[in-house]
Amino acid sequence: MSPSAPTSTLRRSIFAGIAGLSLAGTVAGCAPSAAEDGPAPADNGTAATTPAGGETALAGSGSNYKDGTYSADGNYVSPNGNETVGVQLTLASGTVTDVRITEHPSNPNTRKFQGEFAGGIAAQVVGRNIDELKVSKVAGSSLTSGGFNQAVEKIKSEAR
Repeated sequence: MSPSAPTSTLRRSIFAGIAGLSLAGTVAGCAPSAAEDGPAPADNGTAATTPAGGETALAGSGSNYKDGTYSADGNYVSPNGNETVGVQLTLASGTVTDVRITEHPSNPNTRKFQGEFAGGIAAQVVGRNIDELKVSKVAGSSLTSGGFNQAVEKIKSEAR
């Protein structure tokens, strides 16, 4: 055995120890924190909590938004020019429970894409928190999404 054999074994042991500590730190970083387990119970139902979206809400309300049905129009630009799409969302505790699209086509091509969008949007937004909504393409229609997202922002402002 050469004189460097004990040194080589010692180096491997040190590297293995460092790797083990790194792995333990990584795994510990993946453990859920107390905040992810849910908010602590409130004494009087009005204590502020921070939901997953990071915004402050009143405990018991489950949302920063008032329940109800809200409507807004959103605008977007298509190859045919400026277009408008109407959006109606029903909210309960910040969750979308219903969506309706009012089509405002300026030409047959816009009518086609807004119709496809209207037919597919519910599957993407119903049951989701309004703060999570940001659609990009629905049923083959990508430009209508811009108008939808703009209308959602208006609805969020109105529902607060």
